[in-house]
Amino acid sequence: MKKDLPENIVEDVAIVVALENESAEGRSWNVYLLNLKNSPIETVLVNSKGYGKHDGKDVKTTLLRHVIGNVDSKDYAKIEAIDEQVFGLTNEYWLSFYHNGIMYDKKYIFLPESIIEDNFVKLPLIDKIGVMIR
Repeated sequence: MKKDLPENIVEDVAIVVALENESAEGRSWNVYLLNLKNSPIETVLVNSKGYGKHDGKDVKTTLLRHVIGNVDSKDYAKIEAIDEQVFGLTNEYWLSFYHNGIMYDKKYIFLPESIIEDNFVKLPLIDKIGVMIR
């Protein structure tokens, strides 16, 4: 039963939406996985999707599956580019990986309109600004 499974809590791993570039034409953004641990994480997989309402209609984006592989300690990996048009949706990233032979998973959710300048922080490891969920 589910209650019999160990509760493997994910720590020191973050998903961030980072501002890459800003020009007269607009802004470009990428989503990254940050491994803030002092040891590598292995067999990293990320599922991403967006969902919510737009102009009163239910919308959802395509479910994307990203095979990242291994991420060294204090390192990062790009997951995907993200368009500002989906910032009004709930953007969900479901991460799973192995650490010291134990499987971990966690769902990271960027709520609608949460990717705004008021929520920007200096992102560790990648030296950019953006929104981070740990």
